[in-house]
Amino acid sequence: MNKEEDILLKEGKMLPVMEHFYTLQGEGAHTGKASYFIRLGGCDVGCHWCDVKESWDPNLHPLMNAEEIAETAAKHCKTIVLTGGEPLMWNLDILTSKLKELGCTIHIETSGAYPMSGQIDWITLSPKKTGLPKEEIYEKASELKVIIFNQHDFTFAQEQAAKVSENCKLYMQSEWSKRDEMYPKITDFILAHPEWQASVQTHKYLNIP
Repeated sequence: MNKEEDILLKEGKMLPVMEHFYTLQGEGAHTGKASYFIRLGGCDVGCHWCDVKESWDPNLHPLMNAEEIAETAAKHCKTIVLTGGEPLMWNLDILTSKLKELGCTIHIETSGAYPMSGQIDWITLSPKKTGLPKEEIYEKASELKVIIFNQHDFTFAQEQAAKVSENCKLYMQSEWSKRDEMYPKITDFILAHPEWQASVQTHKYLNIP
């Protein structure tokens, strides 16, 4: 990356885009909704079970013009999902401003480990033990999605739920490779704690991106 590109990246005029595609939202409160995903490269949270580790190194992904990405996305639908990687590593002001200009509703999927930027309508906070969310993001979260990989994650989920607002939806989702083991435990937990709901990666069952 040269100096000029570095400046454009910091300003949010260019962003490292791993992929962008039109599909159905597979998880959480908006499951089944037609959505255009913009997956940004770059993440240093380091979840060992991450299913998109190829997104971690931002230098592997081309820098793209933020306004051009927005225009491409908005041609397909008006529900846009910013994901990663960790999208909040980057300045999202220009991208989201253009999306708003084009009439879009903007969702983000984030660990919350970086400060918020941009105009976001729906925040999916998926906290990770390896890089806890910024305190100010908890109160802004629209839904809390905790990935359940082991027994301690149930305790972690409750700790995280205590920090979000009362209007935040609470979801537990099994790590994909542990689904046969963990969903029975998630079911039992939710029956005992009905403020929680189960989230399932339906896109994997539908065999779509």
